[in-house]
This record gives sequence, structure tokens and C-alpha cells, in this order.
Amino acid sequence: MIPYLQLASSMALVGANVAVAKLLAESLPVPMIAGLRCLIACAVLWPLARMIDGPVRLPWDVTKNLFWQALFGTVLYNSALLAGLRLTGALEAGLVLATLPAVIAVGGAIWLRERLPPRQWLAVVLAAGGMGAIALARGGGVEVSLLGDVLVFAGVCGEAVYAVLARRIAGRVPVVTASLWMQGFSVALLAPLCLPVLGEVVVLADPRLAVLLLFHALTASVLCLLLWYAGLKRVKAGLAGIFTAFLPATAAAVALVVLGESGSAAHAAGFALLLGSVVLATWPRRA
Repeated sequence: MIPYLQLASSMALVGANVAVAKLLAESLPVPMIAGLRCLIACAVLWPLARMIDGPVRLPWDVTKNLFWQALFGTVLYNSALLAGLRLTGALEAGLVLATLPAVIAVGGAIWLRERLPPRQWLAVVLAAGGMGAIALARGGGVEVSLLGDVLVFAGVCGEAVYAVLARRIAGRVPVVTASLWMQGFSVALLAPLCLPVLGEVVVLADPRLAVLLLFHALTASVLCLLLWYAGLKRVKAGLAGIFTAFLPATAAAVALVVLGESGSAAHAAGFALLLGSVVLATWPRRA
């Protein structure tokens, strides 16, 4: 039961962070949010990596792989998600993020030449149907934008590339150390974009924004990671994947209850299709 709670909590926090990211994106420049999040994560992950993993010497090919993971999985994902959240609602963004398992499956088939079973192709079809339902749900409101959804989906593609890259070095580097290196590379990549908007940091004098940023950094970049891999130690990866369904479910719930966004029948249909896609794409294969 505890491993299941760890996995569910990890994905629920990721989903809740969609709403948190939207609130931050309305007040801070996108590069600054992403850069400060990575910097805070580095400050926490550094002692954790030393304590949990100890000194680790990384081979050059692993280091290069971690750089590309940082570029796609941290910089592109966070930048595209935050930019998209300025133009679309947290409800729709959370639903778009539910396409991730299907996009990862397609990426593995194209890049790693993995064979997709029929049910995973069906998951891709359901994901496409869910995206179509989201497009139909668009009512022309200010917070709902096709461009915003496209940007969030670009973030999904970045995260999918990260996931495929991670498979190439699976087991070759401890998880916390790998995360520390990725966050460090991300700070270096984002620094040139943060310098022109450095003056905007005064906005964090507002305690509410400062707490939201701290929560965003500590949960999305540290706690979610630790909970997920703690759960994976006692639950098979295939079964654990099903818990990704908590991401869109939590994102939708927080958007509706906390942010006061409105849903429609088309949103509900999109959610059902995307939830089916997640379950099909992540359901463990029979031995």
C-alpha cells in the first residue's frame, strides 16, 4: 500500500504543479521561473546526492546524455509549459500532459526501434482523440488558446525525448546524482535568458509568490522524484506507469476547484479518452 501511495502522491504533485506554474507564469518571466526552480533544486539535490549516492564519476557519454536530457526534459519542457500556461487554462494543460505516455511510446518506436503492440497504437489513437476533444471544447475565452495548447504539447514532446534518452543510460548513474547534473546543466542553459529579466526578481518580495516558487521547485524537482523512485523499488515499472493517470486527474481537479476554471462535456470526453490512453500505454505486459 505504501509504495502505491508514494507513486500516486508523486503524480498528484506533478498535476497540482500545473496550477502552481500557471499562477507563477502570470507574475514572473518564464526563464526566471525555470531558472530559479532549477537553482533551488540544485541547492537541495547537492547534499542529497552526496548522502545517498556518494561520489560518482560519470563517463563522458553519460555526461553528454544528461546534458541533452536537461535541454529537452527540463529547459524545453518547463519553458514550453510555462509559456503555454500564459495562454491556456490549467485544466486544458493538464489534459494535454496526459498524452505523454503515448508520445513516449511513439518516440521509443521511432528512435529506439521498439515494437509497439496493438494496444499502444490504440493508446496513440485515443490520445489524438482526446486532443481533438480539447480543441472542440475551445469556447473562445481569454484563457483558452490553441497556441497555448500547442506550446504545452511541445513541452510534452521535450519530456518524451528526455524519457527516451533516459533509457539509454538506465542503471549507469544513480537517480539523485543524475537529477543533480541535469538541474546544473539547466541552470547553465537558462542563465543567459535570466540575466535580461533579472530585475523582475523583486516580484518575489510578495510572500505568496515566493512560497509558490519554493513549493514548485521543491515538489516538482525533488519530492516528486524521491517519491516516484521510492515507489519503484517495490512496484514493477509497468504497473507504476498506470499511476501517471493521477497527473491529469489532479491537474483538472485543482484547476476546477482552486482556480475556478470551468469545464464542459467536451472536456469530460477528452479526459475520458486521454485517461484510456494513459492506461493502455502504461498497462504492464503479460510475462
